[in-house]
Parts: sequence; C-alpha cells; structure tokens
Amino acid sequence: MLKDARVLIVGAGALGTSSAEMLARAGVGQITIVDRDYVEWSNLQRQQLYTEKDVQNKLPKAIAAKQRLEEVNSNIVINGMVADVNGTNIEEMVNGQGLILDATDNFETRLIINDAAVKAGIPFLFGACIASYGITFPIIPGKTPCLHCLINHLPAQNQTCDTVGVISPIVQLVTAYQVTAALKLLTGHEPSPLLQSFDIWKDEKAEINVTTLKNLNCPTCGSNPTFPFLAYENQTKAAVLCGRNTVQLRPGIDRELSIEQLSQRLKGLTSEMVLNPFLLSCTFEDYRVVFFKDGRALIHGTSDPVQAKAIYHRFVE
Repeated sequence: MLKDARVLIVGAGALGTSSAEMLARAGVGQITIVDRDYVEWSNLQRQQLYTEKDVQNKLPKAIAAKQRLEEVNSNIVINGMVADVNGTNIEEMVNGQGLILDATDNFETRLIINDAAVKAGIPFLFGACIASYGITFPIIPGKTPCLHCLINHLPAQNQTCDTVGVISPIVQLVTAYQVTAALKLLTGHEPSPLLQSFDIWKDEKAEINVTTLKNLNCPTCGSNPTFPFLAYENQTKAAVLCGRNTVQLRPGIDRELSIEQLSQRLKGLTSEMVLNPFLLSCTFEDYRVVFFKDGRALIHGTSDPVQAKAIYHRFVE
C-alpha cells in the first residue's frame, strides 16, 4: 500500500524535510515536494536534508531535497517542484495525490491548500511549529472540520521562525504526529480527530476533540461550498511598480497589522528601522521593506513577486 501511495508535501523547510525523509525511508512510492525558496545557512540548524554544499550552490530546496532523498531510497519516485503555491496552480498539484502534508510557513497558503484538498476529497495533514511550540491536526474531507472551520479557534500566531526562531526537537515532535497520521491513512486506517498542541520547552501538551466545531455553513466544507481561497480576489496581490524595482503586496484576507509589535520582533534581524504612526520601514539584506497597518507591504530591491512574497512571509505569518 505504501509503495502505491502518492504524497504531496507543500514546503521543504523543517517540517517538510523531516516528513519527506521519514516517508521516503518508509517506502512511499511517489513523493512530490513543492517549495519556492533556496537553501540558506540559517536553514541548516533544523532542516535536516540539506548540507553546506547546498547553501554554497544556492540550490532550490525542492531540488536539494529531491537529490538527497534519491540517495536515501532509489526505489521510489521523488518529484521536486520549484514553485510558489497559489490558488491558480494548487488544484493541478493536488490532482492524483492520495495525501497532502502541510509544511508551509504562512496561513494564507494553508487555507489555499485546505480549499483544494477538501474540493478534491484528499486528506490534508495540518502542522506548524514556532519556537518550542507545535500543533497538528488531520483534516479528513467529509468527516472532520476543515482548517477554515477552525481558524477562529486556533491560537493567534503573529510570529515566524525568523522573528523568534525554532528549536529542532519541536520539529521532530510535530513531524512524528504528522507522519504517523500519514502512515495510518495510507494503510487504510484513520487517525483520531484530535487537534494536538505541544510546548516541548515547557513540557505542556493539549488534545482537543474538535469534531463539534465542524461548521455546516463553512464556505469550504459546508453544505454549499464556494472554496473562497481558490478565488483570485482572496489571494495576495503582487504588483510590480513600474521603474522602481519594487513589488507591492496586498494580502487577499483583510488583516490589521500591528507595526509596533512587528518592530519589536524585527529588532536585531533588520537595520535602519523607522517607525511612525503610519508604517514601519526597515532594511533586510539587500532589500528595503515597508509594512503598512492594513497589511500591505512594499519590497524595494526586487521586481520578482515570488521573491517579494518570500521576504514578506519571513516576518509576517
């Protein structure tokens, strides 16, 4: 059953690389890894498939992961896709897959995958970690609540790995639960419908049966689904500003951004910070980044929307 299985892993960071290695060693027949980024020095602390040589060669994560996994198990098929997941391409990516693992770094992408998974009737294993905290939940279309049902019940997350870091043990713990759920599903068993969270540093754990939170009016998994996050109007818009080598990003979901809190999290990560009642401006590497209270951002120093989104999501979940 595992040999015949097809699994899509969205994201080749800490969770994605750990999950991919476990599934490859277990003999899952075809694994597709999608990621838009390349390997950096800071990744090596927790993203276990990569080496210093991958950093030096600036290999895309999806390609570096594919090459390493092919050395781990040459009897399975590994597909590496260098792509930015969005509402226009996700349905093609999930087509024919038996399972989707969440290893992304922002909630907007998770909601896009959630819509595509429910629409296609494919189980979607939600997982996330930050600092020493992790959370996971198996979404089974037609049976459990979907991520959209739970969005208002999940703890607010205004931090990212870049702003507060992440220790590798929590990655392994979340991965252990995700991959266990994956192995159950791929071999004809069902995982329990529990939302599980852990703080490995504080020795805290919580399990919640969220079955009753399934919303019959949910626009994703309710009785009249519209799959809103697959619609163009609900996706982050990227506009290249003519002649300025700048990309403007406008989130598809209305959100109020606390630039005061963001400025505290970015201390030590950025330079030349300017904060006023209207915006936060700072320098990160070769880019000038300006955040506005309505969630918009200007990324100066690039005309590539994919690169601009990657920079934005390093600091804003």
